[in-house]
Amino acid sequence: MDIQHLSVNEGFRLRHIRLRALADAPDAFGSIYADVAARPMESWAKQLEEIATFVAVKDGEDVGLVRCAHDAHHHDTAWLISMWVAAEARGQGVGNALVDVVIEYARLSGATRLLLDVADDNRQAIALYTRKGFVPNGKTGSLPAPRHHIREHQRELRL
Repeated sequence: MDIQHLSVNEGFRLRHIRLRALADAPDAFGSIYADVAARPMESWAKQLEEIATFVAVKDGEDVGLVRCAHDAHHHDTAWLISMWVAAEARGQGVGNALVDVVIEYARLSGATRLLLDVADDNRQAIALYTRKGFVPNGKTGSLPAPRHHIREHQRELRL
């Protein structure tokens, strides 16, 4: 397996894997497939300029995605977002590798804490984040409509 940092000219690739993630696990993300699919191609390149994006590749196929965004209000804070591993690659260390690359990227970019939101019933993701040292910080919420019934909580890792 290889972890690749996408460049700004890989917007089509990001779009493809992001839509795949939303189709596979719609209740794990705040975004909705139809809204994301309707975004113009130039928006994908802009995202790659602003958000560090990493893809796990196994046997020539993209099998995982994670992104690291800087907090707009706290320069010492980064966010682990868009985490997804394809069903055929789960349980093979892909999630571990993706989280590790974001932790390292956040540290190197000067962040002293890394935040993420996770659905309360996403046991596999919670177990992964717990193994990596993320702890609940007491903040809770829910996904946007129409999935506002899905509760989530925030986790934090001090870097």
